[in-house]
Amino acid sequence: MMETYGAEVRPSPSPTTGAGKRVLEEHPDSTGSLGIAISEAVEVAAQNEDTNYSLGSVLNHVLLHQTVIGQETKKQMQMAGEEPDLIIGCVGGGSNYGGFSYPFMADKVAGKLDATFIAAEPAACPTLTRGRFAYDFADTGEMTPLVPMYTLGHTFVPAPVHAGGLRYHGDAPSLSLLVKNGLMEARAYTQNQIFEAGVQFAQTQGIVPAPEPAHAIRAAIDEAVTAREAGEEKVILFNLCGHGHFDMQAYDDYLAGRLPEVEFRELDVEAGLAHLPEVPIPA
Repeated sequence: MMETYGAEVRPSPSPTTGAGKRVLEEHPDSTGSLGIAISEAVEVAAQNEDTNYSLGSVLNHVLLHQTVIGQETKKQMQMAGEEPDLIIGCVGGGSNYGGFSYPFMADKVAGKLDATFIAAEPAACPTLTRGRFAYDFADTGEMTPLVPMYTLGHTFVPAPVHAGGLRYHGDAPSLSLLVKNGLMEARAYTQNQIFEAGVQFAQTQGIVPAPEPAHAIRAAIDEAVTAREAGEEKVILFNLCGHGHFDMQAYDDYLAGRLPEVEFRELDVEAGLAHLPEVPIPA
């Protein structure tokens, strides 16, 4: 579609940037990652006077900017006359879920809301559930500032799962701290688990969700079933942040039984964490 409108599309890692060339020299069959793509984009911006790059998703100001989502959601909840018991969203770098949940988190911290916050991530890139809280680069090529966050290491390349928007090695500092301090939970789901939820949602709600929000749908369905079995009434709020009209190949693979059940490899995580900068985290 982008090429139809006249854009030139270069798959990352590409041989047209220094960062991309370095990755391809070491890993010719690299499936890429958001961290690698960021390095390439920063390099292109730095080399062209008419180009700027705005780093997003993993920086706190981006999450705060995105809170327009959560502010609108609060008004919708007020119109419905309800308060959420559970607030769920998918997480890659954090801007989507942070923007959705932070206005509600402000109420929780102030003692005005008793709700459980659940960040849903892919098992192939389990940053919050299996990563380490440390200073790390936001990109693979080490061009960005160091950020204190949960990370799998900036050299970690996740398996090529269909939820491409969640294939990122770290999470925003503020969101990481909320998880670290127990104000937010994190859960990891595999591909087949989330596509099962996506199909169920499509058949009951008429909307085919993108693989990314299907993680949140998986968590929402699980929580609804738990509440039903316990005989409890729960108001479950989740963010449907994208449709799956461009993900039909992924759904075709799932429905045909061709979708691999990919998780991370412990060796890859150990290798990624071995490249963390030696910067101590304050107590």
